[in-house]
Amino acid sequence: MFDYSLNVGGSEWMIIIFVALVLLLGTGKIPGVARKMGKLVSEYNKAKKEIQEQMKGITEESPKISGPVETEREKLEMIAKSAGVKIDGKTDDEIRESIATKIGQKTADKSGKKE
Repeated sequence: MFDYSLNVGGSEWMIIIFVALVLLLGTGKIPGVARKMGKLVSEYNKAKKEIQEQMKGITEESPKISGPVETEREKLEMIAKSAGVKIDGKTDDEIRESIATKIGQKTADKSGKKE
């Protein structure tokens, strides 16, 4: 029936929102609201930066593989080294079990649960 299309651009929306805020809050409360919004944006950026730093740390800690791994034992040794598992005198199965135990402990530590 009625086909009204609002051709309102970005800057026009900002003006509409500003006028609505003035009408709803009055001119006295706008500086306080702006201050709170500034703090929220600051906290958001701070949290975002912390997460990015943590992700950067995780990628730097990952094992570096320079070339193809030729044997299953080399794969196990590389995984064990990155997980902090000692491999001296252990069979492949013992190394696998140690890695699984170590990874299980890290997962439990992160979730806050103890097994």
